[in-house]
Amino acid sequence: SEGPPADVVRVAIPEGRSRREVDRIVGNRLRGDYITQTRRSAQLDPRRYGAPRNATLEGFLFPASYEFKKNSRTAQLVAEQVAQFKRNFARVDMAFAKRRKLNAYDVLTIASMIDREASVARERPIIASVIYNRLREGIPLGIDATIRYATNNWSRPLTQSQLAVNSPFNTRTRRGLPPGPIGSPGLASIRAAARPARTQYLFYVVKPGTCGEHAFTKTDAEFQRDVERYNRERARRGGKSPTRC
Repeated sequence: SEGPPADVVRVAIPEGRSRREVDRIVGNRLRGDYITQTRRSAQLDPRRYGAPRNATLEGFLFPASYEFKKNSRTAQLVAEQVAQFKRNFARVDMAFAKRRKLNAYDVLTIASMIDREASVARERPIIASVIYNRLREGIPLGIDATIRYATNNWSRPLTQSQLAVNSPFNTRTRRGLPPGPIGSPGLASIRAAARPARTQYLFYVVKPGTCGEHAFTKTDAEFQRDVERYNRERARRGGKSPTRC
């Protein structure tokens, strides 16, 4: 429970955070610009994982707690994150995803969305199954976290103009996966993205009165029923979230 020694800097990076979010976490605790350092690395070529030629290290910067001596540089953090990613990703069974014609970069992209959508660990493979099912059916994924990534708005309510933003990361208006990860996922979400649960679910919405649990459904009629329940409870609370946390 004690903090690090006086000459040590600890950087704790949560799962699923984007490069811009991690940049704010790092702040001025390390020397050098984090965003610049995470554009590319001699240690990892994203193209080897199926990424396009101009891809940054978004998705490849493993989330964990790291400790450095004071006055260390952000380049050291990036090197550690990349090394941790390579070690952890090597433990993931990609067989199922490959049979579905998905490469490692696709899996990282799916995993990054799962980390922003799942508050309950056991729901990760189920959310992954919804993404797989919607991809198979050609239905837009409709994951607002991708719009938050495009607009760099992670905390405020999304406006109508943001929901309609002209971006390849707008999964409400465009079909298929976004161009790349919206953050760097943890191992549990990567594994869920590589091997989803087997379901027929196409929709989900948060259950009122829970701490982020979702109601999963197969049909739009069932989904609209659950959305109405959520909105009704939210209105009853004066527009506040109807969740417990």
